[in-house]
Amino acid sequence: MASRDLAESLLPGGGGGGGASSSHDEYEERAYDSDDKVSISISDSEPDDDGEPGAARARPTFSWRKLWRFTGPGFLMCIGFLDPGNLEGDLQAGAAAGYQLLWLLLWATVMGALVQLLSARLGVVTGKHLAELCREEYPPWATRALWVMTELALVGADIQEVIGSAIAIKILSGGIVPLWGGVVITAFDCFIFLFLENYGVRKLEAFFGVLIATMAISFAIMFGETKPSGKELLIGLVVPKLSSKTIKQAVGIVGCIIMPHNVFLHSALVQSRKIDTKKKSRVQEAVYYYNIESILALIVSFFINICVTTVFAKGFYGSDKADNIGLENAGQYLQEKYGTALFPVLYIWAIGLLASGQSSTITGTYAGQFVMGGFLNLRLKKWLRAVITRSFAIIPTMIVALFFDTEDPTMDVLNESLNVLQSIQIPFALIPLITLVSSEQLMGSFVVGPITKVISWIVTIFLMLINGYLILSFYTNEVRGAVVRSSLCVVLAVYLAFIIYLILRNTTLYSRLRSSVSKSS
Repeated sequence: MASRDLAESLLPGGGGGGGASSSHDEYEERAYDSDDKVSISISDSEPDDDGEPGAARARPTFSWRKLWRFTGPGFLMCIGFLDPGNLEGDLQAGAAAGYQLLWLLLWATVMGALVQLLSARLGVVTGKHLAELCREEYPPWATRALWVMTELALVGADIQEVIGSAIAIKILSGGIVPLWGGVVITAFDCFIFLFLENYGVRKLEAFFGVLIATMAISFAIMFGETKPSGKELLIGLVVPKLSSKTIKQAVGIVGCIIMPHNVFLHSALVQSRKIDTKKKSRVQEAVYYYNIESILALIVSFFINICVTTVFAKGFYGSDKADNIGLENAGQYLQEKYGTALFPVLYIWAIGLLASGQSSTITGTYAGQFVMGGFLNLRLKKWLRAVITRSFAIIPTMIVALFFDTEDPTMDVLNESLNVLQSIQIPFALIPLITLVSSEQLMGSFVVGPITKVISWIVTIFLMLINGYLILSFYTNEVRGAVVRSSLCVVLAVYLAFIIYLILRNTTLYSRLRSSVSKSS
């Protein structure tokens, strides 16, 4: 009885009884409880029926008020495009390549937008998020494997995000707070998250809106003080240029944009609104407004990324500091070059970096809850899920902060290792996503068309090739020893086999192979 009471106390609404008559769905993990969802008002003048079966659905009449009610999930999603890893990729691309890679930043954002729109579509139409659907779609062993891969990506991203916040705190404190102290301070952001979540989804979204605005204002001030060339900026956006010297930075830009956990996150965030998924008109309306909101959010993130890239392109392209610039010394280099025109550039940089780190670590905690709950079907109280998901990242981050110096070359190797760790997880988010949104049985009339499907697979294959380059580069430059290399080759073979399984699982070829194996046995 004691263990049962403890278990009930850890469940949402635990201790309140329940009874044997509760339906199975009551114990299914859901992104949001019904009481937590935001109501979308529908005016009496709007038709609420779906018309004749098979009839073409008219596009919903645009309403600013409704757009505002749907605004929020896209801006939380766009934080994945603005985390410290992205900022470091931006500044290194600007310092090493100048304005030459802005076109790639633009198209990487477009590719990211396509992926995120598909994720939102999946969440709206099915009423479930990607992790839940993976649990239902794949056998238990594959579900567990996908969960482990996603958790590894989350931990890798969170280490970089927490370290970014800790660096910002160290700068703002004038070096008084050491790196490990900044990690400890950042660890408590999950309690901010829990505090705000208790006051409703809209309060939480408003908090993230303030952090995004802080980033935009900080980096816009830097842009204004350093005055990058507008002409070079426009040329960089429309004229593709890529040299052998800038391939590493180009791969970094593309690799940082699409975060595996962000794909899972967005499909859950869109369920924060009350949408009747049984009515096509309501689903179409939600997809329509979420598309607009997500694109607007990504335009804001693109503006911020452009500001960071061009500031460092103007200040350090062609200089002797271009090859060794990073998150911690970036502010100091800016301060030495531009001084205090209006505000100290060092502290402006640190404020923007802190907003980036704090917002991304909290959304990482948010994503971790959905991923763990969805894959494992765990219904735990919010505080317990937050503590568990936070611990996954904080413990290894504390080890990094205690044993590595941010100015030590070993930190660069660690960052590169974390980038590779996240990159190799991308197929395990994109392949299930495309498979599910292409399923007519699951999506009904909202299944993606053949053109969208083909483009999605092209983007996925392109990203896999980019990640393959990262893995190969890391393997040849950093991996030493025959035993280690042989072990990694075995791991790589298993990795590729799992990817092939995910791609072929819903094809006729896989069905025939499975049928042949069954007959032979």
